[in-house]
Amino acid sequence: MSDVSARARALREQIERHNRAYFVEDTPLIPDADYDSLVRELRELEAEHPEVRVEGSVSTTVGAPASTTFAPVVHAERMLSLDNVFDVDELRAWSERVARTLEIDADVISFAVEPKIDGLALAITYVDGEFVQAATRGDGQVGEDVSLNVRTIRSVPTSIGAPGRVEVRGEVFLGNDDFLRLNEAQIARGDKEFANPRNAAAGSLRQKDPAVSASRPLSFLAYQLVGDESAFRTYDETIEKLAAWGFLTAAHRVVVTGIQEMVARSSWFEAHRHDLGYQIDGAVVKVNDLAQRRLLGSTSRAPRWAIARKFPPEERSTRLLGIEVSIGRTGRATPYAVLSPVLVAGSTVSMATLHNEDQVALKDVRPGDLVVVRKAGDVIPEVVSRVPEEGARRSRPWRFPEVCPECDGPLVRREGESDTYCVNPACPAQLMQQVLHFASRGALDIEGLGEQRVGQLLREGLVSDVADLFALRVEELAPLEGLGEVSAKALVSGIDAARSQPLSRVLVGLGIRHVGPVAARSLALAFEDYDQLADADLEALEAVEGVGPVIAASLFRYVREPDTIERIARLRAVGFALREPRVERAAASLAGRAVVVTGALEGYSRDEAEAAVVERGGTSPGSVSKKTYCVVIGDAPGASKLSRARELAVPLVPAEDFEFLLETGTWRNTLA
Repeated sequence: MSDVSARARALREQIERHNRAYFVEDTPLIPDADYDSLVRELRELEAEHPEVRVEGSVSTTVGAPASTTFAPVVHAERMLSLDNVFDVDELRAWSERVARTLEIDADVISFAVEPKIDGLALAITYVDGEFVQAATRGDGQVGEDVSLNVRTIRSVPTSIGAPGRVEVRGEVFLGNDDFLRLNEAQIARGDKEFANPRNAAAGSLRQKDPAVSASRPLSFLAYQLVGDESAFRTYDETIEKLAAWGFLTAAHRVVVTGIQEMVARSSWFEAHRHDLGYQIDGAVVKVNDLAQRRLLGSTSRAPRWAIARKFPPEERSTRLLGIEVSIGRTGRATPYAVLSPVLVAGSTVSMATLHNEDQVALKDVRPGDLVVVRKAGDVIPEVVSRVPEEGARRSRPWRFPEVCPECDGPLVRREGESDTYCVNPACPAQLMQQVLHFASRGALDIEGLGEQRVGQLLREGLVSDVADLFALRVEELAPLEGLGEVSAKALVSGIDAARSQPLSRVLVGLGIRHVGPVAARSLALAFEDYDQLADADLEALEAVEGVGPVIAASLFRYVREPDTIERIARLRAVGFALREPRVERAAASLAGRAVVVTGALEGYSRDEAEAAVVERGGTSPGSVSKKTYCVVIGDAPGASKLSRARELAVPLVPAEDFEFLLETGTWRNTLA
């Protein structure tokens, strides 16, 4: 018992010291999450051992915020996303806009405030009370049929007392304790640990074998009833009905009146984000009155009657074990921190970027230091600062290496730039990243060339340049570990198909500095083939719309480098035409036809997509009518256009068929 008392006493002393630093001296010593962990430990200690509790303990007064594998399902009603705000001022501004639209005082609006669970969105359909289908959100319009897997989730009722067609939407998730137990089981079997609960839940649901899903402790939390809402006056009533049917609903959801109470409740979730038993990444605020929701309506991607208040990036402190340097596809040398593993924003972080030489010096972080690590959403973790440690001896300041850690070539910092580069074009690290980028979806889009496979090809000596991919044969790939003849044939087939990609995609794949998809397409359309592009002078390159001096100068240098000239010659030798389809050749493909584009298309701005249609003789109006030839569906399409197209039986063309449509005037697939 003396050990428990000593630990409780030490915790109180630490918490009191951090209270002084934070509240009195305005100089916090550790991130909020680390502080909250100390408080949480003391509370648990005092709960388990009441005899060590003392009157006025700081534990009671201080706290801190902490595929194509499945059949497609077209959602009857689009599963919209949520717009985000990131602080109280933005949240207040949103609620004031709601009040102005409704023409009422914001202080009389009824708001439902609930946790934003970090899980996987799901829609479950019941017909005459019986479970018939479950689908993931997918792109909002089309999801994946995961019905068999969802039937294994214990918190999903197989039947409900509802006539007609009813759709229940919510989130599949793993509770914190369930996630820990799942990872313990993974370790016991010698399998890889899951990085975070959200990924574990998504991976568990998207299993070909429902038995695997059944073995995972998945839960489903319901938060929306889609269907005939005439029987309900408020959102709160719909949630009560869902609970009565047997669905799990948010235990901490409350309905409040007015902005002040709504903001306070959303802040409560921020303060208790680690006390709920499951991972959350914010609080969701919804207008409670369903009639008011109908008046507010939605944008093309999100309802105007709901908002997600995203919490600030989470920070944790950990030990900096060392500083290493990684080499990217352009040769850029980026210093990164090797860390004692720490859980940040729901995932274990053992490495974090330090950006460049100047940032390391500015932050003055050295191996052995205690440092603050930040992970904001999907952004790469970064080292924020050093945590001062009284009396601790520090190592010498870190110095940027002079040679590449991968090839021993020289590292050079260009004049006027903050970045350092490996200037050896034969550097294996650069080659690895170049091949991965060349095969990526935004470039040549070659299936099966992930990091593991590319690394294997490099180690086997089968590839020393991107052009070598096109000389690969089934007989030399099939014996490789993890392949076999079937997979080898599929890989070679995918590589062969990439030869026909247009010049714009090849330019993206080459990884020319500053040349992204939009600039690549503009350049390819302006010059039509690589020879014209390579022969163009700086003035001609700069004259292309959307291409300024920086892009032009980078491209001008790139096409004249000896290594580039050799690479282009090799690509020609393996069958690349290096041409962009002539607009004249496709000019009549859409003659007299009206093509409506809704949502975002990869590689095109809205203006560029419409211009591409017009260049081929068509028109691109802003609305759907009986005369509309087809509607191209991009990311987050307009709900009214989709509805009108279905009403008029106008074909819905997926975004991946847009370029095929431009070339041929028709499409390969349609959405229901």
